Amino acid sequence: MGAIKIIDPGMTALVEDLGRYGYQRYGVSVSGAMDEYAARVANFLTGNDASAAVIEITLKGISVEFLDEALFAVTGGDCAYTLNGKPLALWQSCRAKPGDILAGGFCTGGLRNYLSVSGGIDVPEIMGSRSTNLRGKFGGFQGRALKKGDVLPVGGGVLPANRPERELKKAYIPRYDPEIQVRVIMGPQDDAFTEAGKKTFLNSPYKVSFDSDRMGIRLAGEKIEHVKAADIISDGIAFGSVQVPGDGLPIIMLAERQTTGGYCKIAAVISADRSKLAQARPKTAVHFREAGVEESLEALKEYRNFFYNLDDYCPVKN
Repeated sequence: MGAIKIIDPGMTALVEDLGRYGYQRYGVSVSGAMDEYAARVANFLTGNDASAAVIEITLKGISVEFLDEALFAVTGGDCAYTLNGKPLALWQSCRAKPGDILAGGFCTGGLRNYLSVSGGIDVPEIMGSRSTNLRGKFGGFQGRALKKGDVLPVGGGVLPANRPERELKKAYIPRYDPEIQVRVIMGPQDDAFTEAGKKTFLNSPYKVSFDSDRMGIRLAGEKIEHVKAADIISDGIAFGSVQVPGDGLPIIMLAERQTTGGYCKIAAVISADRSKLAQARPKTAVHFREAGVEESLEALKEYRNFFYNLDDYCPVKN
């Protein structure tokens, strides 16, 4: 068992894993890491299970002191990190000694970083997950964002010395561009929109609003025309669902989304493209492209195969 101490939590730092599943019927959000790709790679680099808890860091890098020996990795957005004042490369694991200081600046591309420590962040499981539910004020570390002075247990008895240092091959490190395209499957209520409205959705660029968070991305741009009204009988909402309320401007629902909603959903972003949304900064241009079920399944298969073969993509460092 080891520990890390928070020196500077940045803007928002949360303990997250892959989410709290099986409780939406009771009104409990899934939560979990916004960028599954970055979180899972971070855990692999430190020898953890994919479901181990990590720290999700938004916009401004975190600063921590390692109180014990650790193997750690930082993945995600383009952000300058140092270890004891020396530049640290992202997307690879590194060893820390007691007293070492990890410090990050501001993201210059992308929005979120993920800090994984060998053995995982060892906070209690609540409903099968260590993820923070901010609105419910439970899970994670005391149900809240991290603060200066917090000491987080890590490792769960795992000896980092037994785990090799690895790095993700450069070809698989994402690019964080100011303009992204995401593929969607239309529906389930696309019949609630006019043909002109659907064309607007698929052919108009949208900009990520500053009024966005872990619950959803609000988009600014051309209004999407409904056939009649925006309201429906509330039904379930998946990660990536695109709601269009009465003002005609789409909202993409994310990890901390509510469990049900009463606005028409014109489409859903496919699973393989959701990490792009997690890293979309305010003013990022978003383009939607319709994808058929077959293309979406092929993209999902490729996405999952990547994680099944991480040994090939994350070799041991020379």
